[in-house]
Amino acid sequence: MTTVAPPALTTGWEPGLADADSLCLAWLRHWADQLDLFATAAGGTVVRDERFVLADHRRPAGFFSAAVLMQPPADPAGWHDLLSDLGVATSGARGAVHLWSLWPTPDLRSRGWELDGHPPLLVRPPRQPTADAGAAGAPGPEPVPVDDAASLAEWERVLVDGYPMRDLQPFRAGALLGPALLDDPRIRFLLTRDRDGVPVAASAQFVAHGLAGFATGVTLPSARRAGHWWRHARARLAAEPDLWHVGAFSDDSRPGAERLGFVPVLRHTLWHRER
Repeated sequence: MTTVAPPALTTGWEPGLADADSLCLAWLRHWADQLDLFATAAGGTVVRDERFVLADHRRPAGFFSAAVLMQPPADPAGWHDLLSDLGVATSGARGAVHLWSLWPTPDLRSRGWELDGHPPLLVRPPRQPTADAGAAGAPGPEPVPVDDAASLAEWERVLVDGYPMRDLQPFRAGALLGPALLDDPRIRFLLTRDRDGVPVAASAQFVAHGLAGFATGVTLPSARRAGHWWRHARARLAAEPDLWHVGAFSDDSRPGAERLGFVPVLRHTLWHRER
C-alpha cells in the first residue's frame, strides 16, 4: 500500500513567496532591507538567513543596529538556537542591538535582552486623499530634498539631537549615516530649515517591495507643534501616491498617522540588548 504524503502547507513566510502574498511579508522584507541599507552604507555587517536579517553597525547607532525576524521559531528550541546565533553574530561589537518580531516572543530577559515595547505597524492604502490642508496649522517652511553630504550631515544632527540618541552624543557627523545613502534611489531624505536657515525637522522615505515606508521622522523639541511633522508626512505621501505606505510608529505619533488615513495592523515586539 502506498502512503501519499500530505501536501506542504504554506505558512506565509517562505523565502520563495512573492511579496504580494501578504502585506506583513512585504513589510518584513522592506524593513529588513531598510536596516541593511543603513548598516551597509555605514560600513557595518549584514547577516541573512531564513530566520532573520541582522543589520549591525558594530558601534553605537541608536536603534539602527537591529535584527528582523523573518519567520516565527516553531518551538522553544528554535528560539534558543536563534538567540544563540544572534549572540555569536553580534559579539565583539559595541552599542545596543535590537530585535524586531511580528510575533509574540518568550521572555528574553534571562538572555540579557530588555523589552522596549510593542510599536504598532500601520499601513495606508494607495490613491487615498491627502491630509486636509489645515492639518498642519499655520503655513510654514516646506521640507526640501537632501542631495549633498553637507545637507545629509544636517539631517543626521536633527535625527540624533531630536530623539535624542544619547549613545551618539556628542554629535559627530558620519557616526551614523554613510555618504553612500545619497546614491541609493530607494531612499529619500527631507529636511526643513526654519526662517533663519537652521535645520529643525527631518524625515526619510524608503521604497522597496512595493511599499513606501515612513522610514523615520523627527523634529527638534524647540520646533515642535509647528506643523513640521504634517508637512513631511504630506510630502512623502504625495511622492508615492500609487503605493501602500507603511511604518512602525510610536504610540505618540500613531494618532497623527491615523488622521492621515493609516490603519493599525498589529504590534511588533521590540527588544534590545546592550553590548
